[in-house]
Amino acid sequence: MASSLESLNRWVEDVARLTEPAQIHWCNGSSGEIRLLTEQMLASGDLIALNEETHPGCSLHRSSPTDVARVEHLTYICTRNRDDAGPNNHWMDPAEAHAKVDALFAGAMRGRTMYVVPYCMGPIDSPISRCGVEITDSPYVVANMRIMTRMGAAALSRIEAEGSFVKGLHSTGELDPDKRFIMHFPEELAIKSIGSGYGGNALLGKKCHALRIGSWQARSEGWLAEHMLIVGIENPQGETRYIAAAFPSACGKTNLAMLIPPESYREAGWKVWTIGDDICWMKPGADGQLWAINPEAGYFGVAPGTDHKTNPNALAMIQRDTIYTNVGITADNQPWWEGLSEGQPVSDWQGRAYDPAKGPAAHPNSRFTVAAQQCPSWSPQAEAAQGVPISAIIFGGRRPSLVPLVFEARDWAHGVLVGAAMGSETTAAATGAVGVLRRDSMAMKPFCGYNFADYFTHWLSFDKPGAKLPKIFHVNWFRKGADGKYLWPGFGENLRVLEWILGRCDGTAGAEETAIGLVPGIADLNLDGLAITPAASRELLGIDEQAWQSELAAIGKYLDGFGARMPQRLKDEQRMIAEALASKPAKSIRAANG
Repeated sequence: MASSLESLNRWVEDVARLTEPAQIHWCNGSSGEIRLLTEQMLASGDLIALNEETHPGCSLHRSSPTDVARVEHLTYICTRNRDDAGPNNHWMDPAEAHAKVDALFAGAMRGRTMYVVPYCMGPIDSPISRCGVEITDSPYVVANMRIMTRMGAAALSRIEAEGSFVKGLHSTGELDPDKRFIMHFPEELAIKSIGSGYGGNALLGKKCHALRIGSWQARSEGWLAEHMLIVGIENPQGETRYIAAAFPSACGKTNLAMLIPPESYREAGWKVWTIGDDICWMKPGADGQLWAINPEAGYFGVAPGTDHKTNPNALAMIQRDTIYTNVGITADNQPWWEGLSEGQPVSDWQGRAYDPAKGPAAHPNSRFTVAAQQCPSWSPQAEAAQGVPISAIIFGGRRPSLVPLVFEARDWAHGVLVGAAMGSETTAAATGAVGVLRRDSMAMKPFCGYNFADYFTHWLSFDKPGAKLPKIFHVNWFRKGADGKYLWPGFGENLRVLEWILGRCDGTAGAEETAIGLVPGIADLNLDGLAITPAASRELLGIDEQAWQSELAAIGKYLDGFGARMPQRLKDEQRMIAEALASKPAKSIRAANG
């Protein structure tokens, strides 16, 4: 037992010798500690106090203008064997990576406090949770980690009991983009990040631990660490079932996690409960089902576009005790960003007088950090040690054409292919070219800590005797008609699709079999009260076999790009669907009682 703390103490001493801090502070996570830390940051200018009447307990942090987002091109997976990292990752030899980054860490904390931050990803008492320790010289990181994880004394006690933890070393360094690296050493359960104070580059419990190192841990231990929201859907009978869903960026992930039912559904008694908006750890239970936790304790959300129309739950939760990063402020010191329907900015995210000619008031990737429990739709089940049972897994992307509103995979292997093939099409406004498809398997392209081919093999391994696996679906809220307008209203109306999905899980909803999967007929979806024409409904659910043949050929090339490790079962699945597209007629499948 004592050896784990001895190991931790030795590591802290080694880091201190390398980085040469002025002092060392072991964080206990107490309210007194964060109060003192906040006062220090307000005094130093690291934080700016916001309007205490309108936003009690809220503050603003402005990062360096060259340090405003994740840096995927400077993010490495450092495994002894290059193929273990795979073509989906940047790779560096571990010895080379340690030498390169340690040279930058040498003396990097002179004159600074070195904070030792023990944390737990997930409920402290959950067998699915895993612990880590982040060493950092950023008080801003400490404050964020206190919100985003279970940080402090309780986590340290669990580390002492378990004897293992992920080691994360971070320094803002010189905030020089040319001296910025985020290195992951999965075989050592270690992370080293220097040169950035921003988000996922610096809050090492988030993407670095929870996904990149977590996915490696999950494969070796028989579970899944995924870039997924978890949402509970309560029907009028009072039954709540849980869905995990993976979407690339800009596809409505947070909106779905905090969905507010349409008025007719609310009146009927439907409720939506938020477990998590970003990361999901799933582990098979003794009953054969997948049980999931949200390893995070808070939300690190994108501010622009968050308003009472788009996501009223998110807006409500960030009115107090929130850290804002890189937003604008109004004359009376309230936070402001593009998309808010009220207020006017006077200062932009860099602290300059707001001038539209110089760019937006809030950085497009500006953020809020807030405790999950402040969300009006937060579920106490987010703290359940055993997690919640997952009934369905949903994949989705932004596809203006081709992909129907929703379809169901025939079985687990088909569902893994659906997830592996998912992606989003770009728009002219974003890239200068319309319809450029970017594949983002399971929304994990930037986050999988090992070879995608091995990752797909791991997913397939869950299909074994006794398993009661979730059904897998794909949704597309973004299909457009010939006029370029969206065919589906989205937002709260997406509950209509979730209702069908849950109906498929319990055998009460009908579907039609197609070569690409099971698609609802128009009569199978509740479209009451929606201003959707029969023609638009048919287009939303339509399958263009010729276009899908091209899509399956492209999917085949994508899979081949991962080389010899690609599981043959997935390639066989792709070939089978390609052949079916040319020959298999549609066949109607009705619900058992419908």
